[in-house]
Amino acid sequence: MSSSTKPNQLSRTIARFQGLPSGLSPWLTSFVLGNVVPMVGSASLRFEEISNERVVVTIRNRRKVQNHIKGVHAAAMALLAETATGFCVGMNVPDDKLPLIKTMKVDYLKRAQGDMKAVAQLRPDQIHQIRTQEKGEVTVPVSITDESGGEPVQCEMVWAWVPKKR
Repeated sequence: MSSSTKPNQLSRTIARFQGLPSGLSPWLTSFVLGNVVPMVGSASLRFEEISNERVVVTIRNRRKVQNHIKGVHAAAMALLAETATGFCVGMNVPDDKLPLIKTMKVDYLKRAQGDMKAVAQLRPDQIHQIRTQEKGEVTVPVSITDESGGEPVQCEMVWAWVPKKR
């Protein structure tokens, strides 16, 4: 198995949770990843789906992530997009590379309603690029929806990867 197809540490960890009952797997995945990235745990983000191609993360509209008008705070929406796209890259980046957010562009289009969901996806050519290039960058598409099904924010997240050792 070449290094471009060998699962990295994150995908090996996630694979251990895949066989668990459907109610337990998202909770345990969210708990473990929330400990790895403390901000993710603080906001109680929930990983609904996580694979090499697609990551789905949700946030409940609760007091600790709300703004002054009782909606999900702007920074929490950005965290949702950054987390979904970052874990999408993280599932594919080789263990000797470090994923880093390079650009985060968030356009707030309208007031969000209720809970929110981010869906980030990578194309096969992007995955190949991440797994085989020494360093590089990729724009990770992400869709953020609220309870109404609308998209109150549009995001563009550019992720880079570099060797861990300089």
